[in-house]
Amino acid sequence: MPKISVLMGVYNNADTLRESMESVLSQTFADFEFIIYDDASSDGSLEIIKAYGETDGRICVLHGDANRGLAYALNRCLEAAHGEYCARMDGDDLCDSTRFEKQSAFLDGHPEYGFVSTTMKRFDEKGVYSVPPAGSGYSPDVRAFVSGSPFCHAPVMIRRSAYEAVEGYRDIEKTRGVEDYDLWFRLYAAGIRGYIMQEPLYSMFDGRGAAHRRTMRRRINEAWVRKQGYAALRVPMPLRIYILKPVLLGLIPQWLYRLMRKV
Repeated sequence: MPKISVLMGVYNNADTLRESMESVLSQTFADFEFIIYDDASSDGSLEIIKAYGETDGRICVLHGDANRGLAYALNRCLEAAHGEYCARMDGDDLCDSTRFEKQSAFLDGHPEYGFVSTTMKRFDEKGVYSVPPAGSGYSPDVRAFVSGSPFCHAPVMIRRSAYEAVEGYRDIEKTRGVEDYDLWFRLYAAGIRGYIMQEPLYSMFDGRGAAHRRTMRRRINEAWVRKQGYAALRVPMPLRIYILKPVLLGLIPQWLYRLMRKV
C-alpha cells in the first residue's frame, strides 16, 4: 500500500490542471497514490486527468455526472484511499517538490498530532504577491479558532485514521465553501490536534476572480459553522460575538476586501 494518498477535487481547472498535477508527480517522496475526482467539469479537465492516468499508474481517476461540491468530491477520494496519510491538493495550486517528504517525516516523528499543514505563498495572474514571514511552527489552541480558520486546507496532510474518526467532511449545504473550517472544529472536538509548519511548501492561486467565490451565502455558512464549532470547543461566551464576523466582512466593498487581503 502507498504511504500517502493525494486527494484532489477538480472542477473546471483545465487552464491550471497540468501544472498543478506536475507539481505533485515531481515530488521527491514518490510512495503515493494520486486520487482525483472530477466534479462534472465542462472544460475538458476530465480528459486531461484521464490522459495523465494512462501514463502514470499512481493516478486513480474518479468522476461524477453532476457538480456536488468539494466535500462530496473529497469524500469520494477518501473512500478510494489506501494510504496512511492523506495529502490535499487543489487543481489550480502548486506545491513544493519536498512537501510530501517533509510533511510525512513530521507525522512519522510526531504521533501526538493528527494532521499537519504549512503556510502558503499566494499568487495571481501577475505572479506571487504574498510570501509568509519566517518563523517557528506551532499548534493552534482553541482561541485560534475564534478569528478564523487556523489551518490552511489545501496544504494539509492528515492521518487517514483522523479522517475516519470524524467520518470525513460533512457534505451538507450549511458547510459548503467552509468544509475545512468545519473539519478542524470537529477534529479538535474529538481531541485530534494539528500543527502548522512555517515553511511555505504550497502556493495557492488567489486570483482576480477569487473574491466572487466569497458570496454572502458562503459567509452565512461560515457563521453557522462558527456557531456550531464554538459550542463544541466551549469558546467563552464573550468571544462568540465573532460568529458575526464573516457576515459583517461581506458588507465591505469587494475592492477594499481584496486590498485588505493583500496587505
